[in-house]
Amino acid sequence: MMAKNNYDTFGMASDQQPNMGGSSYGGYSGGFEGYQQTVNPEELFRNIFGDRGFNTGNFSDNKGFAESIFGFGASEEITMNLTFQEAARGVNKNVNINVTDTCPKCNGTKAEPNSKVVKCHTCNGTGMETINTGPFIMRSTCRRCAGAKYIISNPCYECEGKGKTVQRKKVTVPVPAGIMDGQTVRMNVGQSEIFITMKVEKSTEFRRDGADVHVDVPLNLSQAVLGGTMRINGIYEEILVKINPGTSSHSRMRLAGKGIARTSSYGNGDLYVNFKIKVPTTLTPQQKALLLAFAETETNTKGTINGITSTSKGNRAIEDPDGLIEFIRKILNENHNKEDCIKLKN
Repeated sequence: MMAKNNYDTFGMASDQQPNMGGSSYGGYSGGFEGYQQTVNPEELFRNIFGDRGFNTGNFSDNKGFAESIFGFGASEEITMNLTFQEAARGVNKNVNINVTDTCPKCNGTKAEPNSKVVKCHTCNGTGMETINTGPFIMRSTCRRCAGAKYIISNPCYECEGKGKTVQRKKVTVPVPAGIMDGQTVRMNVGQSEIFITMKVEKSTEFRRDGADVHVDVPLNLSQAVLGGTMRINGIYEEILVKINPGTSSHSRMRLAGKGIARTSSYGNGDLYVNFKIKVPTTLTPQQKALLLAFAETETNTKGTINGITSTSKGNRAIEDPDGLIEFIRKILNENHNKEDCIKLKN
C-alpha cells in the first residue's frame, strides 16, 4: 500500500522517492536520490551558445560578444572643434573617422566572390539544433553555422568571413545651429554609431548666455552726447543701430530675435548691445579749448574741473595762455563776423 501511495505521488516506488538532501547534480548538491548527473554547467552553456565570445571563465571581450551575438558595430567617440560663428549659425563639417561597414569585396556575403555557399548539414539549414543533455532537450543556435543556416567553404579574405570591415570614411556632420560647447550629437554611419562632442571656442566679440548674446559697443564722446547711428556685427548679419542723444555709458539696448537659434524650442534669443563711452585720453589744443569753453557754460558741476578756477564772486577764470578760449567766446558771441568763422573753420 505504501509503495502504491508513493507511486501515485511521485511516479516511483518508495526506494526511488526523491530526497533533496541526497546526491549531487553535475557537482551541485541537491539532486535526486539514486540519480547521478555528470553534466558540466560550463559545457552545457557552451553547447547552447557556442564558443563565440564565451571562453570558460572569461567574459572580458564585451565588444566581440556584442558584435557576434547581436551584430552591433563598434561605436566611436570623437571631438569636433567649432568656431563661435559655426556653432551659432550651424555648419556642415567634414570629419574622417573609422567605421564598421559592409565589406566592399564580398558585399556582406562573407564569402569570396564566385565561391560556393552550401546549406549547413548539422542543422539542415534551419540555423537551430537540438541538444540532448540527460533529462533535458534544448534547442539552441547551431554550433556549426552559428545560426547562419549555411556554410562558407571559402571565407572572404578581406573581412575574414565576417561580412564587415573597419573602414576609413569622410563623413559630413550636420552641426545644428545653436549647438553649445560640450554638447554631443549621435550619428549612424554604415553599421556603426558615432558620438560627436562639440568643442566651441570663445568669441572675442560676443558673450553667450543660452540663446541670448551680449556684445559691447564703444561710443565716442560726441556720439554719446549728440546721438547718431552705427553698424555693428550681429550673429547672422550687420545691424544698423540708432544711438539716442544723451546715451550714458553701460546703458543697454535689446534687439529681439537677433540672438542664437534655440535648439530645444522655436525661435531665436535676443541680442543685447551694451554701450560703453570711450573717453579720449589725449586732446589737441583745439579740443581742449572747446571742452573748457563747454565746461565754462555748465552750472551743475560738483567739485572742480582742471583748468577752471571759481572766483569769490562766483565767476570762473579759465587758463587761456594761447587765447583759444577767448577766440571761441567771440565766435559764440552774437557779434561774431564771417572772418572769425572762417578762421575757426581753418
